[in-house]
Amino acid sequence: MVILAAGQGTRMKSSLPKVLHPLAGRPLLAHVLDTAIALEAAGCHIVHGHGADAVRAWCESSYRTTTPLSWVLQERQLGTAHAVLQAMPKIPDDATVLVAYGDVPLIRPETLRELICAAGTGAALLTAVLDEPFGYGRILRDRRGAIVGIVEERDASEKQRAIREVNTGFMVAPAKRLKSWLARIDDKNEKREFYLTDFVRLALKDKVKVTPLATASPEEVLGVNDRAQLAQQERAYQRAKADKLMRDGLNLADPARFDLRGTLKHGRDCSLDVGVVVEGDVELGDNVTVGPYVILRNARLGDGTKIDAHSVLDFVDTGRDCRIGPFARIRPETRLGDSVHIGNFVEVKKSTLGPGAKANHLAYVGDATIGARVNVGAGVITVNYDGAHKHPTVVGDDAFIGSDTQLVAPVKVGDGATVGAGSTITRDVPPGVLAICRAREQKVIPGWQRPTKKK
Repeated sequence: MVILAAGQGTRMKSSLPKVLHPLAGRPLLAHVLDTAIALEAAGCHIVHGHGADAVRAWCESSYRTTTPLSWVLQERQLGTAHAVLQAMPKIPDDATVLVAYGDVPLIRPETLRELICAAGTGAALLTAVLDEPFGYGRILRDRRGAIVGIVEERDASEKQRAIREVNTGFMVAPAKRLKSWLARIDDKNEKREFYLTDFVRLALKDKVKVTPLATASPEEVLGVNDRAQLAQQERAYQRAKADKLMRDGLNLADPARFDLRGTLKHGRDCSLDVGVVVEGDVELGDNVTVGPYVILRNARLGDGTKIDAHSVLDFVDTGRDCRIGPFARIRPETRLGDSVHIGNFVEVKKSTLGPGAKANHLAYVGDATIGARVNVGAGVITVNYDGAHKHPTVVGDDAFIGSDTQLVAPVKVGDGATVGAGSTITRDVPPGVLAICRAREQKVIPGWQRPTKKK
């Protein structure tokens, strides 16, 4: 496969190379590379130009594949035929070449497999019928319906511009033939570029059959040239994913307000409210309910778990029947046992909470191991950072931590112990005791004047 990814993308009005702009949380180019992998391509030749170093650096640092990748630099952007020509020296004569595009992210492997089959020993071209074909080359056919050529819009007559069947740019051809055609293409056109579409004329001249294949889904072949088109492709991608999830049994309150930026596995009778964003790898057990405007990132939620509105879960595993939110933030390396309750404005980080533990209001639990059935009161803070190192807090089963308590780590609270509200605990608390550490006497100062601002 040859992927053309050298365009500057001036209409994006961005310093970021066009093929690195994100769709569903990943660069456009990543989606095309996924397609190459699904096709089991023998090799993938990426023709890059504008922002070449950034494109290559992203791929080498962030994209993992067993498909061999070859990098081809197109120093001057002289047209699509010139771009493909740069890659041809690395392709053996007996290969079949498929040309794809780094800014057309929604192309399906199934469509390209069909295109390869259509080519046979000749060539094939993927076409689409668009209601608004502006900007695309038009497919020219004879009276029998056979393809006779492609005309770019700039070079088309008024009659030709009325044609709605367009060239998508995806094509398949035998490598040896394609090398010959590319060498014979000239730049005698308005843009003074070497058009890949001219291969059709040369193939027909050599009596090689060119089979046109019309896609049934025009959305999959639309390119991204500006931010409006990027947004349109984003919604098309998301709607397709939402439709599949709903067919598989997931309830979405509004599929138009759902974003999948990774993978989502779900059990039976799961429901997602509006504005839910799924990132990374997320798994939902049976009967999981997710409220509005929740972010789930690399999370696994047990059966019967309920996430209330505006919560953020990041690298979290939960047991069954947990209750989280609203406005909760669960940070990486957190594990919640069965029936754990995490309430509003509670932050949990790198901690384990045992079955039945509760932290219902305005608390911070970090680097902690909280036992079963522990109650963490409102305003409780595990003071885990001394400015240089993080330290652990351990709270035993059935302990009660009163409101507005500070547990200064490293510290342990034993099983069944109670810590009085407003305490600052700096030493271990034995099991079964009451620990209080606060001022003995409340002072009242008569006549005290509150400070006022100077005029």
